[in-house]
This record gives sequence, C-alpha cells and structure tokens, in this order.
Amino acid sequence: MAAPRVADSGARRRLLGWLGLALAVAVADQISKAAALHLLILHRPVPVVPTLDLMLTYNTGAAFSLLSDAGGWQRWLFIALAVAVSAVLVRWLAALPAGERWSAGALALVLGGAGGNLVDRVFRDGKVVDFIYFHVGDFHWPAFNLADSAIGVGAAVLVLHALFVPERASP
Repeated sequence: MAAPRVADSGARRRLLGWLGLALAVAVADQISKAAALHLLILHRPVPVVPTLDLMLTYNTGAAFSLLSDAGGWQRWLFIALAVAVSAVLVRWLAALPAGERWSAGALALVLGGAGGNLVDRVFRDGKVVDFIYFHVGDFHWPAFNLADSAIGVGAAVLVLHALFVPERASP
C-alpha cells in the first residue's frame, strides 16, 4: 500500500498532529500496562470502587477473548489485522478535510488503541495485558485496558458523528 499523499503543508501538519495523538494514546497505554504488571498480582482483584477493580490478566484473543483458545496462530492473525487496519486509518486520516476534527480525533483514538495492543501482541508473546475490571451485581464485563477504551470511545464517536452530524455539501 502506497503512503498517503498529503497535498499541502497545513494538511501535513494536521495529519502529524493526529498521529501524535495516536502515539500519545499508545504510549499512555503501554505506561499503564507497565504499571499494572509491576503493581498487580495475576488474577487478584484490587477494589477501586464497588463496581471497579484493577486486576491483572492476559488476553490472547480479540475483543471479549474471541479466539483466545485457538492455539497460538491467532497472534499472527491479530498482528496482521492491526497493521492492515492501522494503514487504512492513516490513509483515512490523511484524506479528511480540515474541519473534520471529531472524525480525525476518533480515528486517532482507534489508531492509538490498535497500536498499544499491537505492541503487546508483538512483544508479549501474543498476550495483551488487561487490568480494568468492571462489574455490577452478577454482571461482569471482561477485563480491558486503556487501548481498548480508546478504541471503544473512538468507534462510538465515529458512529455518533455519522448518525447525527449532517454531511456538508462539497464546495
């Protein structure tokens, strides 16, 4: 896939700014995971508030542990998917008009989250570090991390923007 063409220096600066946000998300994710690895004990919850614990765990699958018991090949599938999706997101960011700040910010969040989890898959033998554990009564959400949160928020903003922000007519 060829590198995205960025027409002018203003567009290039905007793209670099959004890529900077994505990098900041990935770095914050890695810092939070390093702290979790250093401070938490595997599968031992540390209550924060009644519905939220910090609990170190690993996920070899995708969202909601999809394919986590697949035997190891899924690591390479998820690495390839993360690289491909990241390339598409960078191209999409480069193609956005200057006024599309909500879309650009959302794409940067998704890109940064994908990058944070990609680092885990590459350097932690396919295991993604999760440590945020939400539960209410008998409801238990699968553990997740900052990268997953960024992906979720970014995806939600993209959907809400697509549903509720009218398209502007081209000049």
